[in-house]
Amino acid sequence: MKRPKSVAPSLFFLVPLGMTQKQLADHLGCDVKVINRIVNGRTSVTAEMALKLGATFRTTPGFWLNAQKAVDLYLAAKRLKELPKPLLRAS
Repeated sequence: MKRPKSVAPSLFFLVPLGMTQKQLADHLGCDVKVINRIVNGRTSVTAEMALKLGATFRTTPGFWLNAQKAVDLYLAAKRLKELPKPLLRAS
């Protein structure tokens, strides 16, 4: 499984807009630490944050949640050594 792109809004949104993490945090009404943790992959994008990011960057909340889900699945697959065998076989 290939590592998905980061959920972080910095590369595709902040940098082109010339916006800092602090400016985004102020706009969203949250602490800059929250944005920094998302940007650096130390915390996940919540449903509430997805709504805020979607409204801010004119994307859908699903865009942010799907990106987060891809990262979560990648990391979970990396941690697991093997998956359980299926209970039923297709005939």
